[in-house]
Amino acid sequence: MRSVLSTLLVAVLLGSSVAGQEPEPPHAADPADVASIDAIIGALYEVISGPAGPRDWDRFQSLFRDGGRLIPTGGPQGGEMTVVMWTAEEYAERAGGWFAENAFYEVEAARAVEQYGHIAHVFSTYESRRDPAAEPFVRGINSIQLFNDGTRWWIVSVFWADERGAGPIPARYLPQE
Repeated sequence: MRSVLSTLLVAVLLGSSVAGQEPEPPHAADPADVASIDAIIGALYEVISGPAGPRDWDRFQSLFRDGGRLIPTGGPQGGEMTVVMWTAEEYAERAGGWFAENAFYEVEAARAVEQYGHIAHVFSTYESRRDPAAEPFVRGINSIQLFNDGTRWWIVSVFWADERGAGPIPARYLPQE
């Protein structure tokens, strides 16, 4: 049996009241975008992909749980790796200008999903292109953590790494012939 203290701790950790009241998200999601793991992953790739020009940042932010993070890894070839952590809003602010001036198309090449109840982890291999018909200029893996609150799926975090010469994508995360 759960004690009052553990109930309060869960409420504090989840950022909700004891009565379970959740704050309204700042951007309402299209129910079709968040109905399934397939839908939310598809919406994520779709909303960041396109010709040079603005993206639908409200749609993008509607996919993320409050406090959700985007965490790129990187560094110079052969140099020390690092991570940066952004909220969905910070990512939109930082990337918006670049997307406005640059075509960018990212597609999912392969996927591995592990799910336990209301949580899921998706290793999503991506290929990024400047033109949909061009060869990818970079590949990598998005590690996407998802949460289902009983109503919809939410992105909790997207943690990614581009493929590097010394670290090719493992075969199990590549498209199967």
